[in-house]
Amino acid sequence: MQIDLTGRRALVTGGGAGIGAAIARALGASGADVAVHYASSADGAAAVVDELTAAGRTAVAVQGDLTDSAQADAVVQQATEALGGLDILVNNAGHLVGRATVAEMTDEHWHQVLDVNLTSSFAVTRAALPALTASGAGRVILMSSLASENGGGAGSVPYAAAKAGVIGFTRALAKEIASAGVTVNAVAPGFIGDTAFHNTFTPTKAQEGIVAGIPLGRAGTVDDVAGVALFLASELSSFVTGQVVDINGGANFR
Repeated sequence: MQIDLTGRRALVTGGGAGIGAAIARALGASGADVAVHYASSADGAAAVVDELTAAGRTAVAVQGDLTDSAQADAVVQQATEALGGLDILVNNAGHLVGRATVAEMTDEHWHQVLDVNLTSSFAVTRAALPALTASGAGRVILMSSLASENGGGAGSVPYAAAKAGVIGFTRALAKEIASAGVTVNAVAPGFIGDTAFHNTFTPTKAQEGIVAGIPLGRAGTVDDVAGVALFLASELSSFVTGQVVDINGGANFR
C-alpha cells in the first residue's frame, strides 16, 4: 500500500537538517506541499525547498525562534498562507543545547532546554490548531526521545525532562482535540547516527558503545524516523492517537 499525501499541506519545524529535513523530504515525496521551518539552518532549509520544488511540490522556507510565541505564531501564519491551509504539523525542532549536571546547572540553561524542546511545541501547536481543525483530518506529530524513558546520557536532565513532557503533552492533547478529527502522536528516536546532535554532543567512542548495545546491530538513520512520521501523517494512521512510537532498534521497550 502506497502512501499518497497529494493535496495535503505540512509544516515541519527544524526542517533544515537531520531528522527534520528527512521528514520534509519524505512528506514531499509522497505528494504533500511542505513549509520547512528553520532557526539558523537557512542553507539547509533552502536546499530542501529547492529539492521539493524541483519535484513539483509547493514548498517554502520560514524562519523563526519558536521559543518566542509571537515568532511561532508568525511561522504558522506564513506557512498556512503559503500553502493555502495546513493539514500536518511535525514538531521536530529541538536541541540538547549542552551537557551540565544539575548541581552546576543555571536557571537559564534549564529554561532554555525546556523552551526549545517543549514550550516551542506548545506554541506552534496552539497557533496551528485552527488550521488543523479546519482540515477535518489534521495530524500533529511530536518529537520525543529515548531519553524520555531512560534519562539520556550524562548531563542531559533538562533534555530528558522536556522529552518526557512532550509525551504528556501528546497524550493529553490527543484527548482534548480528538472530537475535532485531529490525531496527535509522538515518535521517540533512540540513537540516530550521523546527525549534528550526536556529532556535537556524543564522543565517537561513546557512539560506538551505544551502537554495540542495540539489538538490531546498527545505528538508526534519519530515514528510519521519517518513515514512521510518514505513516503517522497519512490516512493509514487515522485510528491512532495519543501514542508514542519508539524507534530505537530494540535498545529499550516502553
